[in-house]
Amino acid sequence: MIGVFDSGYGGLTVLKEFVKLMPEYDYCYFGDNARIPYGSRSFEMVYRYTLECVQYLFSEGCRLVILACNTASSKALRTIQQCDLPLLDPGLRVLGVVRPVTETIGQYSQTGCIGVLGTAGTVQSRSYPIEMAKLNPHIRVFQEACPMWVPLVENNEHQKEGADYFVRKHIDNLLRQSPDIDVMVLACTHYPLLIGKISKYTPSGIHILSQGTIVAESLSDYLRHHPEMDCQLGKNGIRIFQTTDSPELFDRYASLFFGEEVRSEKVPLYN
Repeated sequence: MIGVFDSGYGGLTVLKEFVKLMPEYDYCYFGDNARIPYGSRSFEMVYRYTLECVQYLFSEGCRLVILACNTASSKALRTIQQCDLPLLDPGLRVLGVVRPVTETIGQYSQTGCIGVLGTAGTVQSRSYPIEMAKLNPHIRVFQEACPMWVPLVENNEHQKEGADYFVRKHIDNLLRQSPDIDVMVLACTHYPLLIGKISKYTPSGIHILSQGTIVAESLSDYLRHHPEMDCQLGKNGIRIFQTTDSPELFDRYASLFFGEEVRSEKVPLYN
C-alpha cells in the first residue's frame, strides 16, 4: 500500500486527490490525532513523532510513505530521508508535500513574489523559502503564520461568520508585506476547507494555490519514473483509514476532508 501520513485530518484532502487521479492504487491513511497539533511543536518533537508513525506504516507493509502534512514535511522529512531510511531499508521511500509545490509554483507567478500561508511550524522552518531559493533564486517568498485556521476547521467553525475575522486578518497581514504578491500558497492541508472565505478576502488577480492536485500529479509522475517502486504497490483500489485516537471521532470529522464517509480503526501506537 501507499502510506499517507498526517498529524490529523488535513492529509485527507491530499489523499482525496490521490484517489481521484490514481484510484487503482491501495492506500493506508494514518492520522496521529492523539498528539495533534504538530504545528506548534519543536523540530525534535515533530521529527520523533513523524518517524514513529512512518516506521509503523513500514511495519504494515507500506514501501512508500507520503507525508501529507506540511509541518512533518518541513521539520522531519529531510532527516528521515538522509539519516533513517539508509538504516531501515534503502529500498523504502518517504516523500513530502513541500517540494512538489516549490517545483511548480514559478509557472504561476508573473511578478516573482509568492505568498505562503501556513502553520507556525511550517513558517518557522522556512522550508518554502529555502526550497524556492534552490529552484528559483529570483523568486521572493513572503510568509504568514495562521495559528487559528486549523482549530477553526477541526472544530467545524470554518464556515461560520466568526472565521471571517481570522481569515481576513492573515491575508491582509501577508499582502501588506508586498503589493506584488500574485500567487498565494495554502501551505497546510486543512486550508482548502477555508477556500470560500480565503477567496472572498483575496484580491482578484492573485492565484490561490492548493497542494492536493499538485502533490497527486507529482506522485503519479514519480511512479512513472520509478517502475521499481510502482511494481511493489498493490492496485486493488483498497483504502484503509487508521488513527491513534477515537475512531468514532475521526470518522465524524474525516468526511469533511475526504468528501465521503470514512470508517477507521484505532492503532495503539504508544501507551
